Amino acid sequence: MKRMRRASTKPELLIRRELHRRGLRFRVNHPGLPGKPDIVFTRARLAIFVDGCFWHRCPVHGVLPRNNRDWWEAKLLRNVERDREKDAALSALGWHVRHFWEHEDPVRATDEIARLWRHLLSEQASGGRP
Repeated sequence: MKRMRRASTKPELLIRRELHRRGLRFRVNHPGLPGKPDIVFTRARLAIFVDGCFWHRCPVHGVLPRNNRDWWEAKLLRNVERDREKDAALSALGWHVRHFWEHEDPVRATDEIARLWRHLLSEQASGGRP
C-alpha cells in the first residue's frame, strides 16, 4: 500500500488542468487543513477531494477483495469514517467541502467546482447574503 499514490492521481490532475485552463487558481494538498484536501480555494474557503472508488467505497464501483475480506472491509470502512471526520473538522473551521469520485467526468466536476467557487465568492462580496 505504500506504493499507492496519495496525491496527484490521474483523475485529480485532469480536474486541476481543467480548472487552471479556466483561469481558476488554487492550492494543492494544503498542509494546514484537516485531511490535506486535494484542491483548495483559500479565498472561497472551498476544499475539494477527488476520491478513489476502491479506497473510499464508491457505491457504483467499490468492490471488496475476496482474500482477507474482513480486514479489507474494516480498513475501507475506516477510510469512509475518516472522510466524514475531516469533513466535519473542515466545516467547523468554516470551510465548504465537496467530494468527487475518480470516475466522474472531469469537465462536469470542474463545471460544478467553478459554479460553487463563484457562488461562494459572490456570497462573501454581498456580506454573506445569498
